[in-house]
Amino acid sequence: MSRLYFHPGEIFAMAQAIERNGAQFYRKISEKAALADMHELLLELAVMEDEHEKTFASLQRELSVQQAREAPQDEEAALYLRTWADGHIFDPKADPSQQLTGKETREEVLRMAIGLEKDSIVFYVGIKEAIPPGWGKDKIDGIIREEMSHIRLLGQKLASP
Repeated sequence: MSRLYFHPGEIFAMAQAIERNGAQFYRKISEKAALADMHELLLELAVMEDEHEKTFASLQRELSVQQAREAPQDEEAALYLRTWADGHIFDPKADPSQQLTGKETREEVLRMAIGLEKDSIVFYVGIKEAIPPGWGKDKIDGIIREEMSHIRLLGQKLASP
């Protein structure tokens, strides 16, 4: 059985992988002809994901060795994150753009992108529960709000012909 608790740096590393993969996904789908009308939006989303990755990298760098050593974690939140990290719900290291065959419809790609954004939000809510106060929860809240705005933008595109 794998250990239950995470070093906080591991949590932020997983979040960076999610954001890096999200940016790759948006860049790859921006090249699809079926989404030509969304090219600029998809590239903007990729840049936003790049910024989120930088935020998580900054949070990881700001951890002192002492803080990381003393980091208490809520057992329920740790079990939740462990389930994610073990790939049973969502694999933060998997590149979602590798799932694309090139034959997806506009609707399929948009639904996939919305699903990835939802997965990210759920993971970040778990991160907030697993880290102590003062370790960037406000920054994570900001990223969650931005991910929610991505869902709104993608949903608008899905609803339009």
